[in-house]
Amino acid sequence: MAEIQVGIEGENAPAAAEALLEIPGISGSYEVPTQREAALAAVATIVGIVGGAVALAEQIRKWYQEWHQSHPGKQFDVEIFDHVTGNRILLEEATIEEITEILKSLSK
Repeated sequence: MAEIQVGIEGENAPAAAEALLEIPGISGSYEVPTQREAALAAVATIVGIVGGAVALAEQIRKWYQEWHQSHPGKQFDVEIFDHVTGNRILLEEATIEEITEILKSLSK
């Protein structure tokens, strides 16, 4: 089964991962790789998408921007990694087209 991993680093990373997976059309889970104070990292695994990849890419980008803006001055880094293609992008620098391309690998 194809999957995409989203690595999240920053304050309240598990809450951010949970919010990401609540986007309608995305299914998956998340885990906290290490038990550190204030849980500064989480890895969300997206295993399926329902709907158009472009619309979901826009929702993911919106999620990132809203989370980043609601935590001003706090570190918040998000990286999307596709195991099949090896593509890796930082969400801060990603375009909708780049996010869409990675999401499309789930439906192949």
